[in-house]
Amino acid sequence: MTTNKGEISKFIEKYYLHFNAAALVDAAKGYEAQLNSGAKMLVSLAGAMSTAELGKIFAEMIRQDKVQIVSCTGANLEEDIMNLVAHSHYKRVPNYRDLTPQDEWELLEKGLNRVTDTCIPEEEAFRRIQEHIVKIWKDAEAKGERYLPHEYMYKLLLSGVLEEHYEIDLKDSWMYAAAEKNLPIVCPGWEDSTMGNIFASYVLKGELKASTVKSGIEYMTFLADWYTDHSENGIGFFQIGGGIAGDFPICVVPMLYQDMERTETPFWSYFCQISDSTTSYGSYSGAVPNEKITWGKLDINTPKFIIESDATIVAPLIFAYLLEM
Repeated sequence: MTTNKGEISKFIEKYYLHFNAAALVDAAKGYEAQLNSGAKMLVSLAGAMSTAELGKIFAEMIRQDKVQIVSCTGANLEEDIMNLVAHSHYKRVPNYRDLTPQDEWELLEKGLNRVTDTCIPEEEAFRRIQEHIVKIWKDAEAKGERYLPHEYMYKLLLSGVLEEHYEIDLKDSWMYAAAEKNLPIVCPGWEDSTMGNIFASYVLKGELKASTVKSGIEYMTFLADWYTDHSENGIGFFQIGGGIAGDFPICVVPMLYQDMERTETPFWSYFCQISDSTTSYGSYSGAVPNEKITWGKLDINTPKFIIESDATIVAPLIFAYLLEM
């Protein structure tokens, strides 16, 4: 048993001995070994991990340099900031499984957008951010400047315009921790988010140009350059959930190796996926890691882990282990 770690780490080492519990410990130790060897780590966030308040521990992972790049959906990019400025207005619905269509309609009429057991308040969350981010978009366009979606969010956070609205401890916001470090972020499919939809509405109204926000292709080329510059000692891949947040960045390796014909490009040096998706026909989220070997993403000898469980339970435990809690 590891002796220099805290009580949470000692607990999981003592009692998490078999099945998914053992896979959790193995994955945590594999992640730690990667960092100790000088490798870097990409963490991908799918689902509603920001609304699940993963930032309470993920922000510390960022501050302690346990993650070097993030890939996330547009929802996770913005919902951490929404929680920062509107937390007291959120509504928890513990009996969400019992809601009728009428109950759901009443939530809509109250401006409460439901994510499982948590409702995000539209006016206090979406519109509070919209007021400021639109100005930042328009200022950039007036100067002939273009930025990636996360770079606009960094500008928003670091400008201080939201400070009067903070409703949680700033140290619990992973986006603020990332902004302070200027942590690289890849946000594929950003258009499929509330802020993406709002941006599109201004394009439709003729108030902004679509080109003012850089595209997904530019995210891929940004990631390709980053991977090339930082893969000397390996780059690991820690995937929370599935979908585009995971599939988009992992493809940078076969793109560089096969399409760019840079055959010296190393495979991902570690892979772990937390998912409760069942393996089925054509399912990316449910695909076992070995399938990625056939796509030129992972090597035969890449350490591979899959933990079939709820990421809101598993990810904080693994992060606690890495933070020696």
